[in-house]
Amino acid sequence: MKKRLVIQVLIATMIATPVLAGQSLEQAASDPTASLMSLQFSDWYSFNYHEVSEEDNTLVFRSAIPFAIGEQKHILRLTVPFITDHPALDNGLSDTTLFDLLVFERNWGRFGFGAVGLLPTGGSSRGAEQWGLGPAVGFVARQEGYLFGLFNQNVFTVAGEDERSDIDISSFQPIFNYKLGSGWSMSFSEMQITYDWENSRWSNLPLGAGINKLHRFGKLPVQFNLQYEHNFADNEAAPSDIVRCTVKVLLPTL
Repeated sequence: MKKRLVIQVLIATMIATPVLAGQSLEQAASDPTASLMSLQFSDWYSFNYHEVSEEDNTLVFRSAIPFAIGEQKHILRLTVPFITDHPALDNGLSDTTLFDLLVFERNWGRFGFGAVGLLPTGGSSRGAEQWGLGPAVGFVARQEGYLFGLFNQNVFTVAGEDERSDIDISSFQPIFNYKLGSGWSMSFSEMQITYDWENSRWSNLPLGAGINKLHRFGKLPVQFNLQYEHNFADNEAAPSDIVRCTVKVLLPTL
Protein backbone atom coordinates (compact mmCIF):
# COMPACT_ATOMS: atom_id res chain seq x y z
CA MET A 1 0.00 0.00 0.00
CA LYS A 2 2.82 2.39 0.86
CA LYS A 3 4.62 1.57 -2.37
CA ARG A 4 1.46 2.28 -4.37
CA LEU A 5 1.01 5.62 -2.59
CA VAL A 6 4.63 6.63 -3.28
CA ILE A 7 4.25 5.74 -6.97
CA GLN A 8 1.02 7.76 -7.21
CA VAL A 9 2.71 10.78 -5.62
CA LEU A 10 5.66 10.54 -8.01
CA ILE A 11 3.35 10.30 -11.02
CA ALA A 12 1.33 13.29 -9.82
CA THR A 13 4.55 15.26 -9.36
CA MET A 14 5.74 14.46 -12.88
CA ILE A 15 2.46 15.29 -14.62
CA ALA A 16 2.63 18.15 -17.12
CA THR A 17 2.01 21.58 -15.66
CA PRO A 18 -0.58 23.98 -17.19
CA VAL A 19 0.14 23.88 -20.87
CA LEU A 20 -0.55 27.12 -22.64
CA ALA A 21 0.00 29.83 -20.02
CA GLY A 22 -1.81 32.43 -22.13
CA GLN A 23 -0.61 31.05 -25.48
CA SER A 24 -2.76 29.81 -28.32
CA LEU A 25 -2.23 26.19 -29.24
CA GLU A 26 -0.83 27.29 -32.63
CA GLN A 27 1.87 29.32 -30.85
CA ALA A 28 2.64 26.63 -28.29
CA ALA A 29 3.11 24.05 -31.06
CA SER A 30 6.00 26.13 -32.47
CA ASP A 31 7.50 27.11 -29.10
CA PRO A 32 10.32 24.83 -27.79
CA THR A 33 9.84 26.23 -24.27
CA ALA A 34 6.07 25.53 -24.08
CA SER A 35 4.88 22.93 -21.57
CA LEU A 36 3.18 20.94 -24.31
CA MET A 37 3.57 17.20 -24.69
CA SER A 38 4.07 16.17 -28.32
CA LEU A 39 5.19 13.34 -30.57
CA GLN A 40 6.87 14.51 -33.77
CA PHE A 41 7.64 12.49 -36.91
CA SER A 42 9.73 14.14 -39.63
CA ASP A 43 11.37 13.37 -42.94
CA TRP A 44 14.50 15.44 -43.72
CA TYR A 45 15.47 15.27 -47.40
CA SER A 46 18.67 16.93 -48.64
CA PHE A 47 18.42 17.07 -52.42
CA ASN A 48 21.64 18.97 -53.05
CA TYR A 49 25.18 19.01 -51.60
CA HIS A 50 28.01 21.52 -51.64
CA GLU A 51 30.99 20.43 -53.78
CA VAL A 52 29.53 17.03 -54.73
CA SER A 53 26.41 15.76 -56.50
CA GLU A 54 24.75 13.79 -53.71
CA GLU A 55 21.56 13.57 -51.67
CA ASP A 56 20.46 12.03 -48.37
CA ASN A 57 17.35 11.31 -46.32
CA THR A 58 16.77 10.97 -42.58
CA LEU A 59 13.68 10.11 -40.57
CA VAL A 60 13.58 11.97 -37.25
CA PHE A 61 11.48 11.13 -34.20
CA ARG A 62 11.22 13.79 -31.49
CA SER A 63 9.24 13.71 -28.27
CA ALA A 64 8.68 16.59 -25.85
CA ILE A 65 7.59 15.69 -22.32
CA PRO A 66 6.78 18.47 -19.85
CA PHE A 67 6.84 17.63 -16.16
CA ALA A 68 7.29 19.30 -12.80
CA ILE A 69 9.38 18.50 -9.76
CA GLY A 70 7.66 20.34 -6.97
CA GLU A 71 6.72 23.69 -8.49
CA GLN A 72 9.61 23.77 -10.96
CA LYS A 73 8.60 23.17 -14.59
CA HIS A 74 10.81 21.07 -16.86
CA ILE A 75 10.76 20.05 -20.50
CA LEU A 76 12.45 16.81 -21.52
CA ARG A 77 13.09 16.48 -25.26
CA LEU A 78 14.46 13.45 -27.08
CA THR A 79 15.57 13.53 -30.74
CA VAL A 80 16.27 10.24 -32.51
CA PRO A 81 17.44 10.32 -36.18
CA PHE A 82 17.30 7.26 -38.46
CA ILE A 83 19.30 7.47 -41.70
CA THR A 84 17.54 5.92 -44.70
CA ASP A 85 19.89 7.16 -47.45
CA HIS A 86 23.33 8.76 -47.27
CA PRO A 87 26.34 8.99 -49.62
CA ALA A 88 28.88 8.04 -46.93
CA LEU A 89 27.03 6.45 -43.98
CA ASP A 90 25.17 3.18 -43.52
CA ASN A 91 21.43 3.18 -43.05
CA GLY A 92 20.22 2.96 -39.46
CA LEU A 93 20.06 4.77 -36.15
CA SER A 94 22.32 7.82 -35.76
CA ASP A 95 23.39 9.66 -32.59
CA THR A 96 20.61 10.70 -30.19
CA THR A 97 20.28 14.03 -28.39
CA LEU A 98 18.47 14.61 -25.11
CA PHE A 99 17.91 17.78 -23.13
CA ASP A 100 16.20 18.79 -19.91
CA LEU A 101 15.17 22.45 -19.70
CA LEU A 102 14.02 24.23 -16.53
CA VAL A 103 11.30 26.69 -17.58
CA PHE A 104 10.36 29.99 -15.93
CA GLU A 105 7.17 31.90 -16.82
CA ARG A 106 7.16 35.68 -17.19
CA ASN A 107 4.56 38.23 -18.31
CA TRP A 108 6.33 38.71 -21.64
CA GLY A 109 6.86 34.98 -22.28
CA ARG A 110 9.26 32.50 -20.73
CA PHE A 111 12.90 31.54 -20.51
CA GLY A 112 14.72 28.38 -19.58
CA PHE A 113 18.07 26.77 -19.03
CA GLY A 114 19.31 23.24 -18.53
CA ALA A 115 21.58 20.60 -20.01
CA VAL A 116 21.83 18.83 -23.36
CA GLY A 117 23.49 15.48 -23.95
CA LEU A 118 24.74 13.58 -27.01
CA LEU A 119 24.36 9.80 -26.86
CA PRO A 120 26.52 7.73 -29.30
CA THR A 121 23.71 5.48 -30.49
CA GLY A 122 24.97 5.62 -34.09
CA GLY A 123 28.06 3.57 -33.33
CA SER A 124 31.14 3.71 -35.56
CA SER A 125 29.28 3.65 -38.89
CA ARG A 126 26.65 6.37 -38.33
CA GLY A 127 27.85 8.40 -35.34
CA ALA A 128 30.68 10.28 -33.72
CA GLU A 129 31.40 7.62 -31.04
CA GLN A 130 31.52 10.42 -28.49
CA TRP A 131 29.50 11.19 -25.37
CA GLY A 132 28.67 14.88 -25.20
CA LEU A 133 27.29 17.20 -22.55
CA GLY A 134 26.78 20.94 -22.21
CA PRO A 135 24.46 23.80 -21.25
CA ALA A 136 21.27 24.85 -23.02
CA VAL A 137 19.51 28.20 -22.65
CA GLY A 138 16.73 30.01 -24.45
CA PHE A 139 13.80 32.41 -24.34
CA VAL A 140 10.57 33.04 -26.21
CA ALA A 141 8.67 36.36 -26.11
CA ARG A 142 4.99 36.49 -27.05
CA GLN A 143 2.88 39.19 -28.64
CA GLU A 144 -0.62 39.03 -30.07
CA GLY A 145 -0.38 36.90 -33.20
CA TYR A 146 3.35 36.16 -33.15
CA LEU A 147 6.28 35.01 -31.06
CA PHE A 148 10.06 35.27 -31.34
CA GLY A 149 13.07 34.04 -29.43
CA LEU A 150 16.40 32.25 -29.47
CA PHE A 151 17.48 28.80 -28.30
CA ASN A 152 21.14 27.86 -27.72
CA GLN A 153 22.60 24.38 -27.20
CA ASN A 154 26.24 23.50 -26.52
CA VAL A 155 27.71 20.01 -26.72
CA PHE A 156 31.27 19.19 -25.67
CA THR A 157 32.90 15.75 -25.65
CA VAL A 158 33.21 14.24 -22.18
CA ALA A 159 34.10 10.65 -23.16
CA GLY A 160 34.42 8.46 -26.23
CA GLU A 161 36.76 6.79 -28.67
CA ASP A 162 40.20 8.44 -28.63
CA GLU A 163 40.79 7.93 -32.35
CA ARG A 164 37.61 9.83 -33.27
CA SER A 165 37.40 13.63 -33.38
CA ASP A 166 35.85 15.43 -30.42
CA ILE A 167 32.41 16.99 -30.78
CA ASP A 168 32.63 20.58 -29.49
CA ILE A 169 29.82 22.64 -30.99
CA SER A 170 27.47 25.51 -30.17
CA SER A 171 24.17 25.89 -32.02
CA PHE A 172 21.83 28.88 -32.11
CA GLN A 173 18.23 28.51 -33.25
CA PRO A 174 16.29 31.72 -33.95
CA ILE A 175 12.56 31.27 -33.33
CA PHE A 176 9.76 33.11 -35.08
CA ASN A 177 6.12 32.22 -35.69
CA TYR A 178 3.36 34.40 -37.14
CA LYS A 179 -0.28 33.38 -36.89
CA LEU A 180 -2.19 33.64 -40.19
CA GLY A 181 -5.59 32.41 -38.98
CA SER A 182 -7.72 29.27 -39.44
CA GLY A 183 -4.95 27.14 -37.98
CA TRP A 184 -2.30 28.39 -40.44
CA SER A 185 0.98 30.02 -39.43
CA MET A 186 4.38 30.76 -40.90
CA SER A 187 7.71 30.36 -39.14
CA PHE A 188 11.45 30.04 -39.44
CA SER A 189 12.73 26.60 -40.31
CA GLU A 190 14.82 24.57 -37.81
CA MET A 191 17.78 26.84 -38.65
CA GLN A 192 20.44 25.36 -36.36
CA ILE A 193 23.26 27.88 -36.84
CA THR A 194 26.28 25.89 -35.67
CA TYR A 195 29.85 26.80 -34.73
CA ASP A 196 32.45 24.02 -34.63
CA TRP A 197 34.97 24.86 -31.88
CA GLU A 198 37.16 21.89 -32.78
CA ASN A 199 37.79 23.24 -36.32
CA SER A 200 37.25 26.96 -35.56
CA ARG A 201 34.58 27.52 -38.21
CA TRP A 202 30.85 27.83 -38.82
CA SER A 203 29.76 24.37 -39.95
CA ASN A 204 26.12 25.29 -40.59
CA LEU A 205 24.74 28.68 -41.69
CA PRO A 206 21.12 27.98 -42.65
CA LEU A 207 18.34 30.29 -43.73
CA GLY A 208 14.85 28.94 -44.21
CA ALA A 209 11.13 29.22 -43.62
CA GLY A 210 8.15 26.98 -43.07
CA ILE A 211 4.38 26.87 -43.28
CA ASN A 212 2.29 25.21 -40.56
CA LYS A 213 -1.29 23.97 -40.39
CA LEU A 214 -2.99 22.92 -37.15
CA HIS A 215 -5.88 20.52 -37.65
CA ARG A 216 -8.05 18.68 -35.13
CA PHE A 217 -8.98 15.06 -35.68
CA GLY A 218 -11.88 14.94 -33.24
CA LYS A 219 -10.31 16.24 -30.03
CA LEU A 220 -6.75 15.41 -31.10
CA PRO A 221 -4.77 18.43 -32.44
CA VAL A 222 -2.11 17.66 -35.05
CA GLN A 223 0.27 20.16 -36.65
CA PHE A 224 1.55 19.65 -40.20
CA ASN A 225 4.71 21.49 -41.21
CA LEU A 226 6.64 21.94 -44.44
CA GLN A 227 10.06 23.65 -44.44
CA TYR A 228 12.77 24.61 -46.90
CA GLU A 229 16.26 25.59 -45.80
CA HIS A 230 19.52 26.55 -47.55
CA ASN A 231 22.91 26.12 -45.86
CA PHE A 232 25.35 28.91 -46.79
CA ALA A 233 28.34 27.18 -45.12
CA ASP A 234 30.01 25.71 -48.20
CA ASN A 235 33.50 24.85 -46.91
CA GLU A 236 32.94 21.09 -47.02
CA ALA A 237 30.88 18.40 -48.75
CA ALA A 238 27.65 18.89 -46.80
CA PRO A 239 23.92 19.33 -47.57
CA SER A 240 23.13 22.71 -49.12
CA ASP A 241 19.35 22.41 -49.59
CA ILE A 242 16.97 20.64 -47.20
CA VAL A 243 13.23 20.02 -47.25
CA ARG A 244 11.53 18.88 -44.03
CA CYS A 245 8.03 17.41 -43.75
CA THR A 246 6.71 17.02 -40.20
CA VAL A 247 3.64 15.65 -38.46
CA LYS A 248 3.44 16.69 -34.79
CA VAL A 249 0.82 15.07 -32.57
CA LEU A 250 -0.05 17.42 -29.70
CA LEU A 251 -1.18 16.07 -26.34
CA PRO A 252 -2.10 19.20 -24.33
CA THR A 253 -4.34 17.40 -21.84
CA LEU A 254 -1.82 14.79 -20.69
